[in-house]
Amino acid sequence: AGGDIAAMTGIAKLLVEWDDAAKASGGERVLDWPFLDQHCHDVEPFLDAVRAADWDEIVRESGLDKWAIEEAAKVYARSKAVMAIYGMGLTQHVKGVDNVRMVVNLLLLRGNIGKPGAGPTPVRGHSNVQGQRTVGITEKTELAPVEKLKELYGFDPPTQKGLDTVETCHGIMDGSVRAFIGLGGNFLRAIPETGPMEAAWHKLRLSVQIATKLNRNHLFPGEVTYLLPCLGRIERDEQASGPQSVSVEDSTSCIHGSYGRVDPASEHLKSEPYIVGAIAKRLLPPNPAVDWDGWVADYSLVRDAIERTYPEKFKDFNKRMWQPGGFWKGNKAAERVWQTESGKAEFFVPTTLNATGFDDAEGLFRLMTLRSNDQFNTTVYGYHDRFRGIKGTREVLMMNKEDMAAHGLAEGQRVALATDYGDGVERRLDNLLVTPYDIPRGCLGAYYPEANVLIPLDHHAEVSHVLAAKSVPVRIVA
Repeated sequence: AGGDIAAMTGIAKLLVEWDDAAKASGGERVLDWPFLDQHCHDVEPFLDAVRAADWDEIVRESGLDKWAIEEAAKVYARSKAVMAIYGMGLTQHVKGVDNVRMVVNLLLLRGNIGKPGAGPTPVRGHSNVQGQRTVGITEKTELAPVEKLKELYGFDPPTQKGLDTVETCHGIMDGSVRAFIGLGGNFLRAIPETGPMEAAWHKLRLSVQIATKLNRNHLFPGEVTYLLPCLGRIERDEQASGPQSVSVEDSTSCIHGSYGRVDPASEHLKSEPYIVGAIAKRLLPPNPAVDWDGWVADYSLVRDAIERTYPEKFKDFNKRMWQPGGFWKGNKAAERVWQTESGKAEFFVPTTLNATGFDDAEGLFRLMTLRSNDQFNTTVYGYHDRFRGIKGTREVLMMNKEDMAAHGLAEGQRVALATDYGDGVERRLDNLLVTPYDIPRGCLGAYYPEANVLIPLDHHAEVSHVLAAKSVPVRIVA
């Protein structure tokens, strides 16, 4: 856990060494120098950094033997086009942003951005994780088209920064956040600092949950609480103009249409757009430029509004979303157009090979929280994890056999985990069944979201504030 920067530094170091040797001997270069010279900024500082990287440190921090890194580097060096596909775990470290930047560094070295069959490919949790950001749903107002929205709808959008998940949790606990409106999700179950957050929730003046299914968050009311059941995406959505469709953006930035096909669970269920529109009409003064009733009656009008706001990305939105595979929204880097200060792709020099954000110590483990194969986000559908051969319970602690022996632990023994974060707060998870598993020494595995009680709220990725759930500092206690 936390060895990604080191592993990628090792691959980059070999590529640079091989390229230096080819230059000296007059052989074929390993790095794509025409691409680097034309399109990249700060190349040499990065090359110098990887040349200076120490192999002993790379091997120790990556958890890989040097020969394994060399085999991966050989495959990369002889490949004409490479896609770097990574899951959310890469981002869930204190240095998670650096992890992603190292992926980009590695791709840039051989020109693997902006050509067919190449580029970074993040695999996200579900549809529309990216799509919401594409249409301007963000706490960072500088990323939203506020001037265009002002022009189209005649109001003054906020320009101050909003709250992300970490900041929202702090606000709920300290009382500065007084209202929470959730469109779907199981917020209290998904976030860290479970105990204090559940205890603080009742202080909210208003808690509104718009949801398709009941979940644990609904058991924690605020002073005033509304639980508003709504239609799910698979259910038919009939509005004034007839059956409605929605659009979805997938992990490859392709946007396509989706119709519900099953009968609603109840004739009384309303859609999310209907509920949001109804709330807006009650709270906001009338605005002739904002036709809430029209948008609810015909969702294609919402897509027309999105097209007017983002004409370059969403030209002919309602038509193109039904073409086979949908339509690709585009990406400037794919065109080798670099929207950076330098106007070029910028290399990043990592400051550490350890992505965890903490130092190793005697008896300290790196805990990775994991999902089972029969789980979607916080929803657990069964107790048979076929990924790992674990059946009948989720109260398990996955552990390397050598670590078990070193700590005098036997398979099936019950233990507890305690977080070692140095902030004076006790975080503990009891009754875990020691289970031998093929996991690197010094690392442990436990299930998400049960293990969220161990994760401090401030243990998150720098810059992005992503929960650092793949490297949590813990100790095994009796």
